[in-house]
Amino acid sequence: MVLFRRLLGEVLRAHRVDRGMTLREVSAAARVSLGYISEIERGQKEASSELLASLCGALDVPLSSVLRSVSDAVALEEAAMAPTPIPVLPVDARVAASVASAA
Repeated sequence: MVLFRRLLGEVLRAHRVDRGMTLREVSAAARVSLGYISEIERGQKEASSELLASLCGALDVPLSSVLRSVSDAVALEEAAMAPTPIPVLPVDARVAASVASAA
């Protein structure tokens, strides 16, 4: 199952690391506890829209960019989890193939 909160946390952490910011710096700028941000980054807590906006502001990244990245990550995970169809030959073709391989 694809967990949106886990992927959101990964995207937020990547933006924080790319900007060279510590959790403490983001916490101060967003006015959110360091522990709560850590839980969000690890996918253990859901971020409200207000909290997400505050984190995006602290990271100086548009909310739309974060959501687009998460959406792309969700699509990739869904595609990876999709069942792979196994082609089934008609009975006559299977018999012909087995006879041909035995010869």
